[in-house]
This record gives sequence, structure tokens and C-alpha cells, in this order.
Amino acid sequence: MTNQVITKVVHAIQDDYADDFAWCYGCGRLNEEGYHFRTGWDGEKTVTYFNPSSKHAAIPGFVYGGAIASFVDCHGTGSAALALHRKNGFEPGSGEEPPRFVTGSLNVNFLKPTPQETTLKAVGQVEEIHPKKWKVSVEVFAGDTLCATGEVIAVVMPKTFTNK
Repeated sequence: MTNQVITKVVHAIQDDYADDFAWCYGCGRLNEEGYHFRTGWDGEKTVTYFNPSSKHAAIPGFVYGGAIASFVDCHGTGSAALALHRKNGFEPGSGEEPPRFVTGSLNVNFLKPTPQETTLKAVGQVEEIHPKKWKVSVEVFAGDTLCATGEVIAVVMPKTFTNK
């Protein structure tokens, strides 16, 4: 029996976002140009994977820090949505529309150069700090190497936060 490394989320919280809120450059499934980050549960922690390519370069061979910041940001807001959805009694794929979050604050610490052409894994730990605010601590790994850490304060998106 071989040990298979899982590098994708089967059913992500972003799969269930309403079409009006599925356009984020980082995690919007309807944004053709975006990253399409997808966040799900891995036990009690959250996980998102990213396969950076040469177009995400800072210098040849290494990922641009802005792409990593986007990865941390969308992982954080997706993680908060997962946590509140679970608190409300639902899981991704339940048929119930999940809550949507926006970023209240984002802090990213770059610890090591992050290689391109390697699957990156963001792992999140979620903590409720207010009924409308959640703190997500994020670690970004390239293989076993911790390349970045971050913290996202995610805020429940107001119902009035639309273009309509």
C-alpha cells in the first residue's frame, strides 16, 4: 500500500458561494482569470492547496509574495466561512448557502523563499473572536518546509455588500 499525498479539496466552501459572491480573484469559481483557491476541512483544521507556475514568479524559481498573500487571505476568509457554516449546523455540499466573509486585516510573514512548480499547502486554525469576526492563523508549506505564516481577521460580509 502506498501513501498518497492529498493535494486537492473535494468539496470546498467556495463551491457553495452564491454566484453574486463567487468572483473573487483569489477564490472565486466564476473568475476565469483568478487562482480558484478552494478551502475545506482536514480534521479540525482547514486546508487549501495552490500550484504556482512561472507566471507567479518574483524571480525565476520563486513565488511572488503577493500571490502568497492572496493565498493566505482567501484561505483565511474561506476558513472562517467553513467554521461559521459548521457552527450553524452545516458542511460544504449540504445545500445550505454558507456565510461569506471579507478581510478585516491581513498579516503575512515570509519565512523562507517559496519555490515555484511545487504544490503549496495552507493550513488554518480558526478561532471565533466575536459573532461577526473570526481569527484564522495560517501556515503555508512547500512540502515540509514552512515558508510563510499569516493571520486573517475575517468579518462576516454585510448583506448590503453587493453591486445591486
